[in-house]
Amino acid sequence: MTLTVTSPAFKHKAYIPKRHACGAEDVSPELKWSGLPDGTGSVAVIMDDPDAPPGTWVHWILFNIPPSAKGLKENVAKKEVLPDGSRHGRVWGVNEDDFSRIGYYGPCPPPGKPHHYFFKVYALDKLLDLPAGTAKGALLKAMEGHILAQAELVGLYKR
Repeated sequence: MTLTVTSPAFKHKAYIPKRHACGAEDVSPELKWSGLPDGTGSVAVIMDDPDAPPGTWVHWILFNIPPSAKGLKENVAKKEVLPDGSRHGRVWGVNEDDFSRIGYYGPCPPPGKPHHYFFKVYALDKLLDLPAGTAKGALLKAMEGHILAQAELVGLYKR
């Protein structure tokens, strides 16, 4: 079985509803995944925008999601550690030294062409020994050699 990720809020390569963006409710969309491989010890999610003028902008990092989860409900709490043990990383920027927020921060591109928002889901063979607030670079390094499968959902947004 192949790992797949979908959202009831939008289809792959379609527009993300405004309620999931800045200037509106800015709540995380519901995500659903299936096809986690045997041996999955945890799941990680990274949402980023490679079209941002200064470079890839990180909007959401969540890791150590239990493999029993079939996805994420809409409006995941912006807390460092969730009741199921999942941990948020630091987001909202390109330069990791400047990241200061925890939780989901939705699309917020400058006016103009639509940006592509990648929701990447990773099936990992273990829980990661990382604290909440870990930045994307450190998360990717910790995931090296532990990714069993990955999938992505791409959404568009423009202002």
